[in-house]
Amino acid sequence: MHVLLRSVATVALAASALTTVSAQSAAKTDSVNIRRIYDEALLHGQSYENLRQLTGQVGGRLSGSPEAQKAVEWGKAAMEKAGFDKVYLQEVMVPHWVRGAKEKAEAKAGGKTTKFNVCALGGSVGTNGKLKAGVVEVDTWDELAALPAEKVKGKIVFFNRPMNPTFIETGRAYGDAGDQRRRGAIEAAKRGAVGALVRSLSLAHDDYPHTGTMSYDDKVTKLPAAALSTNGADQLSQLLKADPNLTFELEMNSQQLPEVKSYNVVGELKGSKYPNEIITVGGHLDSWDLAQGAHDDGTGIVQSMEVLRLLKATGLRPERTVRAVFFMNEENGTRGGLKYAELAKAANEQHVAAMESDGGGFTPRGFGVDADPATLAKIQQWAPLFKPYHSEEIGAGHGGTDIGPLKGQVKALIGYECDDQRYFDIHHTAADTFDKVNRRELELGDASMAALIYLISKYGL
Repeated sequence: MHVLLRSVATVALAASALTTVSAQSAAKTDSVNIRRIYDEALLHGQSYENLRQLTGQVGGRLSGSPEAQKAVEWGKAAMEKAGFDKVYLQEVMVPHWVRGAKEKAEAKAGGKTTKFNVCALGGSVGTNGKLKAGVVEVDTWDELAALPAEKVKGKIVFFNRPMNPTFIETGRAYGDAGDQRRRGAIEAAKRGAVGALVRSLSLAHDDYPHTGTMSYDDKVTKLPAAALSTNGADQLSQLLKADPNLTFELEMNSQQLPEVKSYNVVGELKGSKYPNEIITVGGHLDSWDLAQGAHDDGTGIVQSMEVLRLLKATGLRPERTVRAVFFMNEENGTRGGLKYAELAKAANEQHVAAMESDGGGFTPRGFGVDADPATLAKIQQWAPLFKPYHSEEIGAGHGGTDIGPLKGQVKALIGYECDDQRYFDIHHTAADTFDKVNRRELELGDASMAALIYLISKYGL
């Protein structure tokens, strides 16, 4: 009996040692393969030149616009040229909002006229000529609610709460202040106002107004809503202190047109062992119309395509099917993400993970994971493999707007995270151009994303 127990113990110890050796061997192999991915990205990367083409040949590509359709055609051709196993389009109906002629704004006080840099918020109605009214400034919803009716009725409400500079994560500051842009026109209309002005969502102090989507409520009047640059917001606030009875003139020509047919663009590398298990990596193809949409989200598009190219070029054929998806209409509707999830569910597809890049093409830091604790722990076990590349920060976080509709169909939603300190300086502005993207930072991000996709493809979740 004692001999038998010793034998069992010996076998168990040997098995444990074998498992440890096997794990060490696998980790060494993974480390070597990830190095190959990084070398390919940094020596022969194509994302930067692809971004140059997208931003230069197409430029801004607001949903429903001719430029958005041109971007679809560009994306499909680029994936086909890359030689992926399958490239196709997914039809989706999208909103079609147009800005019209450039917006104009000025304030008149004490016989002096001061001009302002403004832009219509996405989805806003126009002013139908010039809107002339007084202005009331507020920082909070409670402040607006506390104002007497006569102080708001017939006025333009100026929402001037800045992003909180004490938040280290600028995305948190953006979300914290973004309610003004999203709900400002609704809350102003409830109080009888005739328009809304919103301080641009940026920590920078400059003359670039930031656009972005806003909302209406059918129960109240749809008011024209515009963003002031941060410098402009500071200036208007100072003018109001000197003359609370100043007159503000706003002219916008924006309008909402009938919906338009558009497409998601999809490219696949078929899995060598588990082709029915799918890993999605994507960004959004549409952008706002003020600039080229380089960081938002041209970088996410070219990075997603580059993930597949890197796996193909290094010979690291994925064991599970990997899809690159260029989602349409993230900025003002999320129709592309919703359609992708709808089609995946209807086809009863088995989705392992989905990754999104929509925070700019800056220096990689790691990944935010929306998953159950066990799945998050498994992904975190791979962090040491990313440490040599300074992108090992893996923790609970937001996956992304476009992949969000997949929640419940997929084991993990993963957001690629990079250094976002400069992102909201240019986000949704005329400054979001190709020259703001650093090639090396972009390519390091490409490799980080491809490395995690490689690991998930090999081991599953």
